[in-house]
Amino acid sequence: MDISIVIPFKQRPRTLEIVLASLAEQTMERSRFEVVVGALEYSTGYVALCARFADRLTIRSVLSDEPWNVSRARNLAIRQASGRVIVTLDADVALPAATLENLYERYFAKEDEICVLGQSIGYSSRRSGGDELEPFDHYRKVLADLDPREAPPDPRRRVDPVVLPWTLVWSGFVALPAALVRAHGLLFDEGFRGWGIEDQEWGYRIQATGTPITMAPDVFGLHLPHPRDNAANTVSFDGNGTYFLSKWPSLDVESFRAFGMYEANERYLDLAESVRRCVPPGRVPGVVRGPSKGTDLLVIGAELDADGAVRDPAVTAMFDGPAEASPLVGLALPHPDGGVDGCVVLPPVARLGEPYRDAVLREARRVSRGPVTCV
Repeated sequence: MDISIVIPFKQRPRTLEIVLASLAEQTMERSRFEVVVGALEYSTGYVALCARFADRLTIRSVLSDEPWNVSRARNLAIRQASGRVIVTLDADVALPAATLENLYERYFAKEDEICVLGQSIGYSSRRSGGDELEPFDHYRKVLADLDPREAPPDPRRRVDPVVLPWTLVWSGFVALPAALVRAHGLLFDEGFRGWGIEDQEWGYRIQATGTPITMAPDVFGLHLPHPRDNAANTVSFDGNGTYFLSKWPSLDVESFRAFGMYEANERYLDLAESVRRCVPPGRVPGVVRGPSKGTDLLVIGAELDADGAVRDPAVTAMFDGPAEASPLVGLALPHPDGGVDGCVVLPPVARLGEPYRDAVLREARRVSRGPVTCV
């Protein structure tokens, strides 16, 4: 098949019904695409829903009675995908009728290795309560009125310049070659919990393969409104951000964690130049954590070599035993509030540009339950 549409699912039958109805009306020939659902539940209602579309869609399901984890659900489906192109689609994103044909012919017919980001129009919409959506006929009319030449711009397009394309990856609607996924093991990291950032981390690994990531102005879906627990999402987003930074301690991830998607792109080139100037050539700033006189000490602004090792004997002398170094400036740290006993900030931090220096000092005060000493 040309396309495998991968959908993660649990307990959202009404939105999935509308999504499947929109896929059943695609102009692309049914034999050219399949729908593969990773469902984290055993539900007779879900099976009955799929059966209603069996004469119009090729649907395959992987069912597992597990706690909700969107990465796990997507991975179950991706492993069963047989199409040349994998399209990740959330169970609340309906597609205009020509979307799949347009996506394939414009971006993948020549077998280009590219990651295409679709727009999710109406992403910010939500319902105040209740479980009822409009009938599909309502959404059919909305989808029919969507013209790719006149589509509302994706909010990610406010990012100018796009220096860090991986920050724009929202997996609600993304397409990339299946061969690329398999060659580089580009499954989702199931260590993320709750809502947020698992897709940016996936994009980070996609970009690391050298694959171009492009926003497609003519590829979009309609995000269906549904209730959200914004408080819970904020908590999980914060925890997932820490997990991301712990996994990939680097300046670009640190910038994303400290400033968010928009500001990270706006600031990154200036930040990178400021960081380059604050240490001698061949060195990078880093943070070092270890035991010191019976306390848990964090040192920010240590100079590391290209291998990530501390070369300054004055820094190693601060610790009583093995210490762990990470190539982080200190703008964002993978430590909880008050997670260390004390913190020492070294001179390279003072040589950073003012907004970055101030951000490092704020982060040092956040993670230290004891004094923050600037040397």
